[in-house]
Parts: sequence; structure tokens; C-alpha cells
Amino acid sequence: MERYVNKNQKQLRMGITTGTCSAAAAKAAASKLLLGVQKDSIRIDTPKKIAVEVAVELVEESAKKVSCMVVKDSGDDPDVTNRAQIVVSVEKLTGKEQKETLEEKAPEGGQYAADGIVSRYAFQSPEFPWLYLDGGVGVGRVTKKGLEQGVGQAAINTVPRQMIFAAVGEICELAEYREPLLILVSVPKGEELAERTFNPRLGIVGGISILGTSGILEPMSEKAIVDTIEAQIRQLAATGETNLCVTPGNYGQEYASGYLHLDLGRSVKSSNYIGETLDLAVSYGMKNFLLVGNVGKLVKLAAGIMNTHSKTADGRCEIFAVHTVLCGGDRRMAQRIMACINTEEMLELLDGWGLKDAVMESICQKIGENLQRRGGKSIRCSAVLFSEKYGYLGQTPGTDALLREFELTKAD
Repeated sequence: MERYVNKNQKQLRMGITTGTCSAAAAKAAASKLLLGVQKDSIRIDTPKKIAVEVAVELVEESAKKVSCMVVKDSGDDPDVTNRAQIVVSVEKLTGKEQKETLEEKAPEGGQYAADGIVSRYAFQSPEFPWLYLDGGVGVGRVTKKGLEQGVGQAAINTVPRQMIFAAVGEICELAEYREPLLILVSVPKGEELAERTFNPRLGIVGGISILGTSGILEPMSEKAIVDTIEAQIRQLAATGETNLCVTPGNYGQEYASGYLHLDLGRSVKSSNYIGETLDLAVSYGMKNFLLVGNVGKLVKLAAGIMNTHSKTADGRCEIFAVHTVLCGGDRRMAQRIMACINTEEMLELLDGWGLKDAVMESICQKIGENLQRRGGKSIRCSAVLFSEKYGYLGQTPGTDALLREFELTKAD
């Protein structure tokens, strides 16, 4: 796909989503099955209003079923599903077989749908009610509440479902075909790929999700990350959870588990999007928000910087320098802090001057104020900061009380 977007002063090539791949493969399979027309490429009009021409390959054909494959092109996005094979079959369900297959049967083993079986978990098209859609091998199946799909259904999101139904429906209109069809989406290596995604944490087992709200994959999409965070929070809220533990990444999770004994099953990773994560926590009715992370990232919150990516803002030296002065330091100390290259070096200087604890208390106070200002009155916010060298560094006021809400105790 030769379309580009400018990101971070670079021109990056856009790709297509697994939803677009599935729609293209489904349309190609339907075209061969119902019209007898085999195509090497298929045009798909994406929700982003960008038309794409997608290469397709015929995998299998018979009088009643055709399967086609699309190899996913993620463009310049570092996506784990890049070059994944998306295989979609379209199968006629007729006569005696139709009566048998339309019974409410669970997918074999509860993992994926089999050929010729329309289970009670299959999606049905509102516009083309004779079309049924399900996930085959390598497409994840939902096991927990709170996602777009019900428990037991294939992890095929709403927009991709609409795209797939519309693509096959278009061919049905051309062929004047109104008999039941089963559309089955499979990803041969989907289960292996899913281990590198958030699916296991979301309770999606057996494979990847078929995703895409725009049909177009933009490189390094911030929206995709925030959407994943939202899915996790929405799922926790659906179980009645009102306490949310947030860590920016793996270091935070290790510390939260090892030092605070937090249940990571109730946690989400915010990456750099702490402000957006807090906003989502409020939107989904969370009452307590506990943030645990390394001082190098969380110190930025003391200046109200809620997106902690270095490309958005830094300010670490300035924050430490100001709070050093506020806690009794002088201009020379502030200058030394400003010359540091990382927070561990700053902490070492402060420790040598006997100011580390006071400065961290001052910084934590400000972090608490800024988090609470962003969260508003409906949620209680706290944060715990640590570093690799010094371990526990401090926490915002009220954290001990909030930890009791989590039924946690801090290690000595």
C-alpha cells in the first residue's frame, strides 16, 4: 500500500488492518464461489474513506466452498501480525446439511469453529441475514466479559465484522444469492502470534483478534495503544472492579508485584499515556487509581506532564532542581542537578547532600496534586515511586489508605 504519513519528522508507509485483510479475502472467496470469477486483487473501501487494492490468493475451491488468503502488510508499523496469513472461507449451507449445521452447537473444544458448523456463537449480519461469520483456527475466542464480543464469540471486532459482511453482501447482490453462507476467518499462526499481544491478559484464547476501526494501519499509532488500555479497563469494570492499579511497563509491574504485593490481574500497563489512562479510569467508574512506576518517568507528573514520552516533554532536571531549592538547596546544587544525564545521578547527588528524602517528599506531593486534579472528585489517586538503585523513594499523600482499599500491605 503506497500511502504515507509523516510521523516524528519521518515519512512512513501506512499498512492495512487484519479487518481489511479479512474483508478482502472474504470478498475474493465469495466472488469465486458465487460468480465464478477469480481475482488476484480486491478493492476494499475502508472506513477511513481510503480505497485499497489488496492482493489475494486462492487457497482452496469446490462447488460449495472457496478459501482465499491475504498476507497482511503492516507498512512501517512494528506490528506483530505483519506478514501474517489471513485465510477466509465462504461456504454454502444448503438443503439437509443446512438444517443440521444451523443447530446451536458450540465450537469443537470451545476454541474455534469447524467447517460447516454455524454455532450459537456465530455473528449474523443485520443487513444480510443469510450471512454468518465466525472465527476459525488462530482467531482468538473471548472467555471474559467486558469486550466487544460476548463470552464464547470469536475476537472479531465490530468494524471488521461490518466490513466482512458488506464485502460478501456486495457479491451476493451481484449474484442475486440469498441462501445461507458461512464465512470463517482463520489465521494459521495466530495462536503463536497471540502470545506477543495483549490477548492473554484480556482473556482472549487461541489466537489473535481481527481488528481495525479505520481499516488503515498508521505507523506507531498512539490510538491503538490507548484503545488497548481502554479494552483492559472496560473489562475490569465489567467484572465490578473499582480499584485500578496502573504501571507504565514491565519494571513497574515487577516492583508492584514484588514490593507492594499487588495482584497484577487487576492492573493495566499505561505505557506513556498516564493522563489518558486516568481519564479512562474515571469514564469506567473506577474509584481508586494507584500508579506505580520508576521515578525517571513519573517525576514528570510533578510538572503536570501526563504523556511521559521523551518526545512529548522531559523536564526531569528542571523538576528536581526546583524541588532541591524548595527543600533548602542552593544555586550551586541546582546547577549540578541540571547537568545530570539521568535521575539516578540526581538521586545520588541528593543523597550525598542529605536532601533525597525531602526532595522526593516534595515531588510526590506535587505529583499527587496533579493526578488528583486530572482525575477530579469522583476518583482517589495515589502514586508510588521507586528507582532501580534506591528502591522505594516515596509516595503521594494518602497512599497508605488507598493501599488498604486494595487489601494490600507494603513490605518492610
